[in-house]
Amino acid sequence: MLTIKILGSGCANCKKLEAVAREAATQANVEAEFIKVTDMKEIMAYDVMSTPALVINEKVVSSGRIPATADVIKLLTAA
Repeated sequence: MLTIKILGSGCANCKKLEAVAREAATQANVEAEFIKVTDMKEIMAYDVMSTPALVINEKVVSSGRIPATADVIKLLTAA
């Protein structure tokens, strides 16, 4: 099972990123646990300069943008 974290303040883009990640996990048939991280100290620990950010198994794979569902599927299957 993958651990997927969405880093951000809870803004509209953060929610959209979460929706894209959930859809990608469903399409890729990947079992995943989703965690929202809104605490700025925790977000800064990932050395992320802009949110929203996507973290898969503690590795930052995207930040400052919302990747396409197809791109997230590739990231999930590679993890």
